[in-house]
Amino acid sequence: MPNNKSKKSMSKKKKYFLVIGGIVLLLILRTAFCGKKNPPVIVQTEKVTKRTITQIVTATGKINPVNQVVITPEVTGEIVSLPVKEGDAVQKGQLLIKIKPDTYLAQRERAKANLDSARANLKMRKVELTYIQAEYDRAQNLLKNGVANQQQMEKAQSDLSSTQAQIEALNAAVSQAEAALKEADESLYKTTIYSPMDGTVSQLNVELGERILGSGFSQGTNLMTVADLNQMEAVIEVDENDVVLVSVGDKAKIQIDAFKDKTFTGTVSQIGNSAKSVGEGTQEVVVNFEIKIALDKAGEAVRPGMSCNADIETETRTNVLSVPIMSVTARSPEEKKKEETGEAGGDTQVLAVQKAKARNKPQEVVFTVKDQKALMKPVKTGISDDTYIEVSSGLNEGEEVVSGSYKAISKELDDGTKVQVKNEEKGTKKQ
Repeated sequence: MPNNKSKKSMSKKKKYFLVIGGIVLLLILRTAFCGKKNPPVIVQTEKVTKRTITQIVTATGKINPVNQVVITPEVTGEIVSLPVKEGDAVQKGQLLIKIKPDTYLAQRERAKANLDSARANLKMRKVELTYIQAEYDRAQNLLKNGVANQQQMEKAQSDLSSTQAQIEALNAAVSQAEAALKEADESLYKTTIYSPMDGTVSQLNVELGERILGSGFSQGTNLMTVADLNQMEAVIEVDENDVVLVSVGDKAKIQIDAFKDKTFTGTVSQIGNSAKSVGEGTQEVVVNFEIKIALDKAGEAVRPGMSCNADIETETRTNVLSVPIMSVTARSPEEKKKEETGEAGGDTQVLAVQKAKARNKPQEVVFTVKDQKALMKPVKTGISDDTYIEVSSGLNEGEEVVSGSYKAISKELDDGTKVQVKNEEKGTKKQ
């Protein structure tokens, strides 16, 4: 009896292990065979077609008048007349500000008195010169006749030369006094400031009775700004990589934040030659160039200082092959294992690595679909707009290129990858 029970127990254990082993074997076989069948990558495609592509450079900035003048005084004093206010329209030559002139009137009177004194002294010396010239002529005649001696003649010559020199000095003093009077007149004239142009007082920074500083020894007080609001421009800053694409005369479309549903047009009128750097000395330095775009029709509602976005049309090409921008990606050719590991030594190894890096430079490619597989094709591209990019070589019109998804194009696809085309916009599947 015990032997029979022992045999039955061993038989049950053997069956149990056989079942477990079979299950494990099935799992291993399933993993080995089924796991190799990777699912195809779902993609979308679009045909290569000819289009008109306009290259756009986009930047932000402010609206400013084309012509504006910042008024600063050249003399110091108190404002005694301010007949304009901000927003007033003014004409060229119209009075803007009058500065208290008392000090400059006194300076003018003093300069005029000094000039009168210098002229009187000159006149007196000229009278003396006439007398001394006559004495000199008389001495010459007496010397010829033997009546006067050489000493008398030399004294007459000395008196004449001294008087002539004094007259030259007085002539210089008169010129200096005339210049001082002219300067005093100019300072007095500058106490009254007139508008240099037809326009509008777009900014007023002072009030009646305020004391202002002239620009003789400093920058001077910014009194006001007079601007022609009929001619406006967008002043934007463009990145150094994009400014080389822009030319004077390029057309532009401007969106002003205050006019959400309106688009203004303009023309590039000026491109800055000097860069404006932000964040110098840091790793986040930004180099921009200022570009001015003259607006075709601004209107009275457009005011200085408004924020804007500008799209500059730098180049347009018609009837060129194009694909969606997202279709173009970059791939690096695979390096040979020998070059990666560098089997050679010393300078030879360094040269091999350098050559490998040169060959491994990323190149632009697109993926087409054939027999449910992705084919990688190198291409050369040209200009682009917001949606499409020009393809100058590598593709033919009518070819289907992969246009999505971004993840598939940038990471999942490779030459020979199995794909399944699902163009959702058409609601069809392409095998």
